[in-house]
Amino acid sequence: MRKLYVYDHCPFCIKARMIFGLKNIPVELVVLQNDDEATPIGMIGQKMLPILEENGHYMGESLDIIAHIDQEGAPLLTVPARPEISDWISRSSSLLYRQFLPRAAAAPFPEFSTTSGRAYFIRKKEASTGPFCEVFNEGTEALLPLNALLEDLSLLLPEPSALQGPLSYDDIHLFAHLHSFSIIKGLTYPAAVESYRQTLSKRSGIPLLDAIAV
Repeated sequence: MRKLYVYDHCPFCIKARMIFGLKNIPVELVVLQNDDEATPIGMIGQKMLPILEENGHYMGESLDIIAHIDQEGAPLLTVPARPEISDWISRSSSLLYRQFLPRAAAAPFPEFSTTSGRAYFIRKKEASTGPFCEVFNEGTEALLPLNALLEDLSLLLPEPSALQGPLSYDDIHLFAHLHSFSIIKGLTYPAAVESYRQTLSKRSGIPLLDAIAV
């Protein structure tokens, strides 16, 4: 069976996992410790996940994996992409990941099951955000811009019935983004956004992080 090497917190890994779930194609998930540099470097020459292992060969880059798997049977990602979705993701990314990274570092993800794995993540990511404790100290006021962005997104989403058939790469990128949002406690999801994230979670078989939100 194919193996997909992932981290549970990683949005790029969520994207790669999605195509298997959406197309009901079996794959064995292998979660690496976050500080395991040797394994991915040995596979593709750099520390980067996801990595697909197939017939003794390794493939990195989430979009390459998605395109490869979507070629099996009838393609699923056939709806044209919409620039307003990629624009929304771009506008929300820096605000999201400032709040996401400290929460991910505190979460019970399997890639952080060793002290060294969690410490590696914190050391690497605090370089971009500053000390995680300072982010937590910003309180609920720091979430107001994210709630406003979610309101903006609600105006861009399709009717729920449209999510039952073919999808687009927008859906891959957007669900992975909203999956990261779901670890942030205290956000308010407009009805259209809630319907979207629950529908894509069910179709892909990837649970949201609401249960461990901080």
